Amino acid sequence: MPYRAQSTDAELRLGCIQQDRLAQEYLYRRHFGWLLGISMRYTQNRDEATDILNQAFLKIFNSLGQFQETGSFRGWMAKIVFHTAIDHIRQNTSYKKHHDFGVEADQTVENLGLDHLQAEDLFQLVQQLTPASRAVFSMYVIDGYNHPEIADMLGISTGTSKWHLSNARQELKKMMEHYYQPNL
Repeated sequence: MPYRAQSTDAELRLGCIQQDRLAQEYLYRRHFGWLLGISMRYTQNRDEATDILNQAFLKIFNSLGQFQETGSFRGWMAKIVFHTAIDHIRQNTSYKKHHDFGVEADQTVENLGLDHLQAEDLFQLVQQLTPASRAVFSMYVIDGYNHPEIADMLGISTGTSKWHLSNARQELKKMMEHYYQPNL
């Protein structure tokens, strides 16, 4: 079967299972952009995120035969990218153990500077966080994991997870302050 950019995901999956390079290329190009967004949440730059995504695509191509038609194919791929990013973080980030001395994990950061930020600006600020705090922040705030789940995935204590979230919020607050210019 000749594969084209207009081929369906199901057709491309079949081609990828048969190790057809053109089918792999079309599947990669079709889903690269939005899957890159997942890996970008956990990295400091596009090159690192692209490396993670390429590792994830290798896993996707090697396990396409295991995909169950009962779920979303996009969701299945996103989960592989997420886990690949977490594995990368686990291997390349050192976490310092922090004691939880009443750190309030769900504290809010009130900063009027947020009103003046565009989504892209906020995303760039998150990428400036330390790798450990960025990972915990992204998993908690964006992906909706709780501290025990984060601790389990990253191999850290729940208290350390809470500390990194609190640290990320404090750092983001400091970074956002320069965006807020009160009207005089």
